[in-house]
Amino acid sequence: MIISNKNFDNKSTYIMGILNVTPDSFFDGGKYSDLSAALTQTEIMQKSGADIIDIGGQSTRPGFAKITVSEEIKRVARIIREIKKNFDIPLSVDTFESEVAKAALDEGCGMVNDICGFKRDKNMAKVVKSFDAACCLVHNRKDNIYKNLIDDIIFDLKQSVKIAKSEKIPDDKILVDCGIGFQKNTGQNLTCIANLDKFNALGYSQVLGASNKSFIGDVLGSDVNERLEGTLVATVLGILANCMFIRVHDVLPNKKVIKLVKSILRNKNEN
Repeated sequence: MIISNKNFDNKSTYIMGILNVTPDSFFDGGKYSDLSAALTQTEIMQKSGADIIDIGGQSTRPGFAKITVSEEIKRVARIIREIKKNFDIPLSVDTFESEVAKAALDEGCGMVNDICGFKRDKNMAKVVKSFDAACCLVHNRKDNIYKNLIDDIIFDLKQSVKIAKSEKIPDDKILVDCGIGFQKNTGQNLTCIANLDKFNALGYSQVLGASNKSFIGDVLGSDVNERLEGTLVATVLGILANCMFIRVHDVLPNKKVIKLVKSILRNKNEN
């Protein structure tokens, strides 16, 4: 998979660093909405081992307040522009609005991370294709009522892939994400992580986005700033399920986990 002229091997595991330029994101709201702070955090994440930075201007926390498209563009476009001037690292934009995606791709993003899996904005797939960009199709739906959780998620993601393919987005530009935290309760999130390998049946590489999410707090009884250990456990399970990208807030500890787990797996059959 090529994103912003960088080749990503689907047999490897990469870190997608999260850069929320919002005042109200669940974990780091307000920390990086200022340009200088966003650039500093980008430098920290790149030096810590991030392979791509995912930039979001619209909070998608439970019960989030929708902002206007123009406000979302205002939040992300300038920061993307300045990051491209100052750093050599692929960028993704986290949005479900095609106009925002277009503005971000115009500024140099190489991927669109759509938490609605191309189902909310009918023009999103067309915009992605017009830039020959990559995309991450995240599972989401109107409620958390499932007949069979894993089968239903696979079915829903197949619909998202169908939309992408209708615009002739090539397979090597498509990633899927089972949507941890999106219309899923704690038990359902845990079931998804326990069955990550089953989503490989879709035939596309996976992104895992479990970083610091509420299911960790529910299980461990920890608040949002005390969920690193739970995030690292999810990362290990993502590696074992061959997820290609692990989307996280804390880059360095997750990068170390990937390095250690990969080293252990390489030595599995030796001696």
